[in-house]
Amino acid sequence: MELLLVLVLGLLYAAGVYLILRRSMVKLLLGIMLLGNGTNILIFLLGKITKGSPPVIDESYKVFQAIYADPIPQALILTAIVISFALTSFAIVLLKRVYALVDSDDLDDLNTPEEEDL
Repeated sequence: MELLLVLVLGLLYAAGVYLILRRSMVKLLLGIMLLGNGTNILIFLLGKITKGSPPVIDESYKVFQAIYADPIPQALILTAIVISFALTSFAIVLLKRVYALVDSDDLDDLNTPEEEDL
């Protein structure tokens, strides 16, 4: 299972970097989203996948006796998903507004000043 997630992680990072290097604003946003999802999987993998029981201690024990699932990476991923959704929503609205003003999806058009006829 971990090998499959590592392969998916590599694929997400490769596709994300490829899309970020394109000239389109939409592809830039999609690349950032893929990198964010790849980072979520990386955090999930760092938490070590276990098929153990949830981290609940019986009243008679003072420490964990068996393998347990670590809740911290799951909480971090949940927080990252909410933040990335908010960032994506804001970026979509911003891209729509930039496209309406510039009338182009190309990032190079944002750097080129308009030439005025003299």
